[in-house]
Amino acid sequence: MSVAEVASVMDVSKMTVYRLVNSGHLPAIRTGGRSFRVPTSALREYLRREYVRNDVDHGAPGDRR
Repeated sequence: MSVAEVASVMDVSKMTVYRLVNSGHLPAIRTGGRSFRVPTSALREYLRREYVRNDVDHGAPGDRR
């Protein structure tokens, strides 16, 4: 997926996607000089991992801590 497609799926800016790629949080393949492609499986895994992490950090709805 292109950076623009990933940004659209995640509802974030392209700059956010570039930051995730450059920090290593979102695996990507460099194509050409400055372009990146994010494998769909990598995006799915990132979203799954972040969803689980945020769910644990914030608790499930209705949980009291």
